Amino acid sequence: MYAILRLGPFIQAEWNFGGFPYWMREVNNVTFRTHNPPYKYHMKRFTKTIIKKMKEAKLFAPQGGPIILSQIENEYNTIQIAFKESGTDYIQWAANMAVATKTGVPWVMCKQKDAPDPVINACNGRNCGDTFTGPNKPYKPSLWTENWTAQYRVFGDPPSQRSAEDLAYAVARWFSKNGTLVNYYMYYGGTNYGRTSSSFVTTRYYDEAPLDEYGMPKDPKWGHLRDLHSALRMCKTPLLDGVSSMEKLGQGLEAIIYQIPGTEQCAAFLSNSDVRVPATAIFRGKEYYLPAHSISILPDCNTVAYNTQTVIAQHNSRSFKVSEKANSNLRWEMSREPIPTIKDAVVKHLTPLELMNQTKDTSDYLWYTTSLQLRTYDLPRRTDIVPVIQIANLGHAMHTFVNGEYVGSGRGSHLEKSFTYRSAVNLRPGHNTISLLGMTVGFPDSGVYLERRMAGIRNVFIQGLNMGTIDLTQNGWGHTVGVNGEKLHLYTQGGSHKVQWTEAKGKGTALTWYKTYFDAPEGNSPVALNLTSMAKGMAWVNGKSIGRYWVSYLSPLGKPSQSEYHVPRSFLKPTNNLLVLFEEMGGNPEEVSILTVHRDTVCSYLTEIHLPQVKKWKGEASMDKRIPHASLKCPSHKVISKVDFASFGDPYGACGNFTIGTCGASHTQEIVEETCLGKTACSLPVEWKKLTKKDEEPCPGIVKTLAVQVRCGHKKKD
Repeated sequence: MYAILRLGPFIQAEWNFGGFPYWMREVNNVTFRTHNPPYKYHMKRFTKTIIKKMKEAKLFAPQGGPIILSQIENEYNTIQIAFKESGTDYIQWAANMAVATKTGVPWVMCKQKDAPDPVINACNGRNCGDTFTGPNKPYKPSLWTENWTAQYRVFGDPPSQRSAEDLAYAVARWFSKNGTLVNYYMYYGGTNYGRTSSSFVTTRYYDEAPLDEYGMPKDPKWGHLRDLHSALRMCKTPLLDGVSSMEKLGQGLEAIIYQIPGTEQCAAFLSNSDVRVPATAIFRGKEYYLPAHSISILPDCNTVAYNTQTVIAQHNSRSFKVSEKANSNLRWEMSREPIPTIKDAVVKHLTPLELMNQTKDTSDYLWYTTSLQLRTYDLPRRTDIVPVIQIANLGHAMHTFVNGEYVGSGRGSHLEKSFTYRSAVNLRPGHNTISLLGMTVGFPDSGVYLERRMAGIRNVFIQGLNMGTIDLTQNGWGHTVGVNGEKLHLYTQGGSHKVQWTEAKGKGTALTWYKTYFDAPEGNSPVALNLTSMAKGMAWVNGKSIGRYWVSYLSPLGKPSQSEYHVPRSFLKPTNNLLVLFEEMGGNPEEVSILTVHRDTVCSYLTEIHLPQVKKWKGEASMDKRIPHASLKCPSHKVISKVDFASFGDPYGACGNFTIGTCGASHTQEIVEETCLGKTACSLPVEWKKLTKKDEEPCPGIVKTLAVQVRCGHKKKD
């Protein structure tokens, strides 16, 4: 595969601190990403180091390697205005510095309209075919460095997606308008293990990409893009060597043609930009039906090989199954995290200190501790008055303990990190301890002045006392980085023996460590944990962090943004795998389940007038002879073990939820079973004579649809 080396060093990418190491924040007089000598010194040093390593490994294209482009900086235009002339000077310096490394391949800057020569300005976004104003010099190619295949999610987000049809339209549009390259972001997003994700970003990343979090093809997106690129490859000769022209075919209709002068080598893109209304266009004397918001690709300027809105590829759906083997003998044990007081603190200060400067990104957590002496007559005497603690916090979340007892939790959000927490508290005459566990949920990854961002406790008040409201902000505070279990490495086999564990039963208290052992699930399907019985914390398997979980942070739809958490098979042993959870708010580990992940439900939904698969395209002059086929293929060498649904007529619904309509051919399910059962793949012609055992056409007078849903499984041994 070809590669784009995206050096950064600022990368954003929903990655902790945008890819910067924490120590950069503490460089004297540093300001990130501007004409700042300390920053430029480290950026140049990093760039030269990486380029040297790439050259030594002979990875650049002129050396025979896969790297065809290099990128310096990332989407700088979004913050450049804040630095005024210094921003312009910085971009010129960055371009000159990068080009001077002599990689032998072009350099790019994405979202950088004023990218200095010879650096190429590139587009990032969803619809660069329509939004990109073009290269800033006529001799530069049009590059799409990030085509967003979905939307990354943060804790608190509802589900979101980008349809295969919309994605395909955008790519076809790009190449129809002289686009040179498209780079999918992401084609595979994967998992943010450990503490690698940026502020509030979920552990699962770009799960709606063509390959899902577990690396499994997500159809129809994966298959529809495969077919798109097959169609584009058929057009490669006129696209590369032809001359382009454009013809208006009507309101919102156009044809973009690439033809080699004096030859019949020709390719055309017929587009309908109306997002609601389909249309019929006349091109070179022939009628072409164009669904709303679609592009048809004609590799010979005559025959349609592909339409972005017409999905021929199969569909599939993902399911999670509880592993009998892994869950058969789970025995949970617990150990409570100690709640510190100011006497335990290493760092003391009159006021609460900024959180990130204390943790230095070595832990999410920072304890803030103080104490308060009260006399009996300081406390309210009326039963309807109770002291209330009020805490202003710069983010991201916090758990409150008074006299060692859990009071409650507060949090910000991805959009607004800061928050104010208020709660009634039980105070007593004499000595009272206040312990606040502040935390970040990943460092920020975007915006101006990253090095100046702040988090943690800002001020603390107690209301409702007889003496009135008291301000504890300058009461004297202790600070302790991390939690005890982190320091003892309780999530490892060796560290787990450093504390006493007791049997865990039911829902536990806040700040509790849990552990159990399990055997690797049967088979070789991906593995996940269902953590919906927990609240917030971190999880480890055999000492390796699988990331943060936060299932108590519900979306506006009342559900967690992420419920299942990926456990790579590479983390597992055949038996006795150590699973450790650090639960911050209280959860029930007995309801945690170990799952296997599957995409074994495969479907096809085609009409008689659908196009055939692109691979069957041969450029026939007559489209009437081309019959669409419903192609079904099981993953992972499995076979079709059951036909859940098959109907030819007017069925409706979606994969996993098809319903028979008012009209249908007889024996269709039987024919599908005869054709497909026991096979890894099968193909069904969408033709009435092949889908019924009767001699008369079913459902005359309508365009008929074939809907098939099958289930895949391992072939049974004799």
